[in-house]
Amino acid sequence: MERIKVIEVKEDVLANNDRAAAALRERLHDEKCLLINLMSSPGSGKTTLLSATLDALADELSIGVMEADVDSDVDAYTVRDHGARAVQLHTGGMCHLDAAMCEQGLRELGTQGLDLVFLENVGNLICPAEFDTGAAKKVMILSTPEGHDKPLKYPLMFEVSDLVIVSKIDVAPYFDFDLARFEENVRLRNPRAQILPLSAKTGEGMDAWTSWLREAVRAWQA
Repeated sequence: MERIKVIEVKEDVLANNDRAAAALRERLHDEKCLLINLMSSPGSGKTTLLSATLDALADELSIGVMEADVDSDVDAYTVRDHGARAVQLHTGGMCHLDAAMCEQGLRELGTQGLDLVFLENVGNLICPAEFDTGAAKKVMILSTPEGHDKPLKYPLMFEVSDLVIVSKIDVAPYFDFDLARFEENVRLRNPRAQILPLSAKTGEGMDAWTSWLREAVRAWQA
């Protein structure tokens, strides 16, 4: 009996996406525009952190933001009010962005004159980690109410991230969040990842975050 041919569709999709992402990353490097893929679950504080970041770096860097959501344009208006060049991306129900979607968003945003672009990815801890968007850096945010066990439950997100931000650190005691255990759990998945606790509300850790961004932009443009 003739065997049925099996086609690994997901592997083909990811391979094609990886090629498109690599080409986009190379182009952005030539343009000296750093793209950061910002990932987290809903409610972690991505937009609040971006707003505080834009305020802190307004006089130093030219920044654009691509806001990705299933629907609405609330976040794009929020970051625009804080001085960013902004565009809203609607995914039509998809739970992530890929390189082609990101490139389309960048065309609409316009990268000329920008030092830094944030892609605020769709809020979840699974799909965005699987797809290379062409970003030079991957940053994920985990808020303290989510718990210190998340690196064990969503390993890929932590494995692919260059920087792990622990947000809402000011309320950690109210949620029994154990920072030391969280750091241990992250190290199990990604020994190279930097871990940065901060609070956009109180300002704790914001200087370290903006310093990380300055250095990342400097290195990308060198």
